[in-house]
Amino acid sequence: MGKTITNTGVSIDSEQERKLKRAKKAALAGFLGGALEYYDFFIYATAASLVFSKIFFPTGDATIAMLASFATFGVAYIARPFGAVFFGHLGDKLGRKATLVMTLVLMGSATFLIGVLPDFRTVGYWAPALLVVLRLMQGLSAGAETAGASALSTEEAPEGRRGFFASFAMSGISLASS
Repeated sequence: MGKTITNTGVSIDSEQERKLKRAKKAALAGFLGGALEYYDFFIYATAASLVFSKIFFPTGDATIAMLASFATFGVAYIARPFGAVFFGHLGDKLGRKATLVMTLVLMGSATFLIGVLPDFRTVGYWAPALLVVLRLMQGLSAGAETAGASALSTEEAPEGRRGFFASFAMSGISLASS
């Protein structure tokens, strides 16, 4: 095994270099995954406040329709801890990377399906019911992604730098929500 001198002047062997590269990739994936997951999540909040009360809820009292629209936003927050537990278990069994890909696909699919969901006038009460199901999917995914990305980044991080590498998952979420 050959030694490599890093830009800080520290000598590391190629195995350590490979592990550090994996840790950086995991941290970057956690950052980007968190940013994408929560960007989808916060786009919904904007849509819920502007148009969903008119599209997915029966006409009548505008205040009730707005409250129902925001309630669908809240449903996803209730699902988040369940997503963390369920997908955390899958991550232990199937691997963190595969599970993180599943959560990203789940979030993207749910977001896409919300975008093509028929309105209340077309399918009646199926529209808000399907919206709630899709929001549950988004909530499960968001909770799973945060926990999974943090765990993956921590597991891949070098000794003494686990907190730093795990922080990238939350930094991505912060970027998306700003």
